[in-house]
Amino acid sequence: MDLGVTLQGSRHLLGLWIGVAERARFWQGVLTDLKSRGVKDILIACVHGLSGFPEAIGSIFPLSEVQECVIHAIRRCLQYVGWNIRSAFQADLRPVYKALTEQEALLALEHLENTWGKRYPQAIATWRNHLPHLSTFFAYPECIRRVIYTTNAVEAVHRRMRKVTKTKSDFPSEEAALKQLFLNIRLVEKKWNVCIPHWPDILNYLMVSHHERIAPYIT
Repeated sequence: MDLGVTLQGSRHLLGLWIGVAERARFWQGVLTDLKSRGVKDILIACVHGLSGFPEAIGSIFPLSEVQECVIHAIRRCLQYVGWNIRSAFQADLRPVYKALTEQEALLALEHLENTWGKRYPQAIATWRNHLPHLSTFFAYPECIRRVIYTTNAVEAVHRRMRKVTKTKSDFPSEEAALKQLFLNIRLVEKKWNVCIPHWPDILNYLMVSHHERIAPYIT
């Protein structure tokens, strides 16, 4: 499913799709569907670290910036680190994603690599290989970083969906499953009546940084 933010600062579910696997081609189809249904532009897309996902977004919405979920990146990195050493490793990893600027993050990553690179080279590689899309949020103020650094909002909806599907051992058809999930989403959306924190500050910043792309939709 895709979750967006309206110009009024409220969350809005853009759509719900069922696929065999979350491959880049599947998401390209989803994005094509969104565009055909009237989505004109995506300023910043926050995604998990699926290979090819940023390229799929760029093929449909070429002006979009992509921010990979930092939480997913941490989990992906730690799977290569032994349990008994994770606390020490995380202490050195934290300055990478908590940095105030991209330059600070690069210095922190260099320190992480100097300290742990020989022992856990693959853990460091997960950050190096994904760095272009993990550092997007450094270009924005704190109020926007808090919105785009993670896909937790989508994951929260996924948890609600899983609770529904667990109560059913089987669905007679894909359409039946979609209907059940849609009804549950309607209940979730009723709780989305509060704006994202600091939304006026976020909108004012974006009106300057992305003025030409936002102005046509402001009435």
